[in-house]
Amino acid sequence: MFQENYKPNYWYYFKGDFLNRVQWRCRKAIKILISVVVGSLLLVELYMLFKDTLLPTLTERVVQLLNFQD
Repeated sequence: MFQENYKPNYWYYFKGDFLNRVQWRCRKAIKILISVVVGSLLLVELYMLFKDTLLPTLTERVVQLLNFQD
């Protein structure tokens, strides 16, 4: 007799209703993880954008502020 091998179908993960089919705790955890990842990517992008313009003047101002010898 011919036996068919089991091939899992992962296509349902890409459907739009995936978050509606998981438990609400998992759904909340997935949303929190996505928001943390997106937020960190935005912070890294802003850091890379303003690294050369904002940070050198900021460090100079902090050094001038904390320099009490004058």
